[in-house]
Amino acid sequence: MSMTDSTIQPPVPDSKVAIKASEERKRLIIQTLARRHRKEKTFRILGLSSVILGLMFVALLFGSILQKGIPAFWQASITAPVYLDPKVIHTAGAKPVRLVHESPAQYQQRYIDWQLRMGALDWDGLILRGIESQDPSLKHHENDLLNIYSSSEAYRLRDMVFADPSLVGKTIEMNLIAGANVDVWINGKIDRDLPADQQQLSGSVRALADEMVKKGLLKRTFNFRIFTNTDSRSSPSSSGLAGAFMGSLFMMLIVIFVSIPIGVASAIYLEEFAKKSLITDIVEVNINNLAAVPSIIFGLLGAAIFIGWMHLPLSAPLVGGLVLSLMTLPTIIITTRASLKAVPPSIRRAAQGLGASRIQTVFHHVLPLALPGILTGAIIGVAQALGETAPLLLIGMSAFVASVPSTPLDQSTALPVQIFLWQGNELRNFFEGRTAAAIIVLLALMIGLNSLAIWLRKKFEVRW
Repeated sequence: MSMTDSTIQPPVPDSKVAIKASEERKRLIIQTLARRHRKEKTFRILGLSSVILGLMFVALLFGSILQKGIPAFWQASITAPVYLDPKVIHTAGAKPVRLVHESPAQYQQRYIDWQLRMGALDWDGLILRGIESQDPSLKHHENDLLNIYSSSEAYRLRDMVFADPSLVGKTIEMNLIAGANVDVWINGKIDRDLPADQQQLSGSVRALADEMVKKGLLKRTFNFRIFTNTDSRSSPSSSGLAGAFMGSLFMMLIVIFVSIPIGVASAIYLEEFAKKSLITDIVEVNINNLAAVPSIIFGLLGAAIFIGWMHLPLSAPLVGGLVLSLMTLPTIIITTRASLKAVPPSIRRAAQGLGASRIQTVFHHVLPLALPGILTGAIIGVAQALGETAPLLLIGMSAFVASVPSTPLDQSTALPVQIFLWQGNELRNFFEGRTAAAIIVLLALMIGLNSLAIWLRKKFEVRW
């Protein structure tokens, strides 16, 4: 018997056992895949549900604001031809002209006396005659008619003549806004079934307002003066956002010119030039911590340093801008550093390999590639500062200011603070809608800034 024949052959595996094992593996694989697919599908459903739920809440918020705010841009008003009767106006005398040998103080005194005489004229009488010219039957309701339109209209007519004395003797069309209580009554924002002693208007004024609405004399028109007027306590119906808007504009300019250059420069140094050490680690930790500090703390810091120690003017956009700049700095530094880190190291090595210095590498190669992210972070930081209220309350910007600031050193308020003040006004039926209208303006500005950030990111985005 040969050696080959005597070799022990391995046993041949049973084909049925092999087939069964293969089928078992397939079954386990199918079960595993099915389980994974179920988990993936469940995760997708949960994620989509979360997105839809979030969008529903956002839609509910925006819907509520728009429902209340958009009607507030329309206000009850009367359009009437007002004749500037010279017989009435010239009783105050002609506008004084400075004489040759008159000192500035003497001329100023004569001018002030003329203004006082002009202010004492019967401007309401001129307005009443203009309204009565459209419906002579209103002559019997002059006392009630005075309560129909806003008390600020007489002062507005006076200021028009102050600005342009050539209007005397002419007839001008005036859009006279209704008083706040009349507007509330016409719009149905007050229960008409309330007893007379609980109504803001007398019964005769309410009846006159309804009659003028039926005749088409009193109707709702778009109120442009919400954008051009300042806040008013004596005439709530003429309150506007001009002063708050200019205050916010000055503050945002200060934030842009202070926080963005300092924040970007700090981020470039920390990311590209600073050596790793205990000091830089402490600085980085503090920057991250400052980004999470409540904004009201920055208000306390600003009140202590800028007002208490540096004696800068209270309620000034300059102080508000500096406080918001401190609050925005950590956000800009963090986003700028993240944008610089996103630039591939190969860009730096390639530039330095071609002989570029460290500064040339950063400013000629790295910074242009990181620019979209830097712009996005800076604009989002500015948008966040635009909506802040708490730090501004602590530096006195909640004070009532009835003028438009002309410089950052003038007293002013801001859009979010104006919203806060209107929300707490005692004439809630009127200012609830006006508060929502101011929120719409603020949201429009913030959405505009965020849209600008997205557009700039797309415009300057570079792929590598």
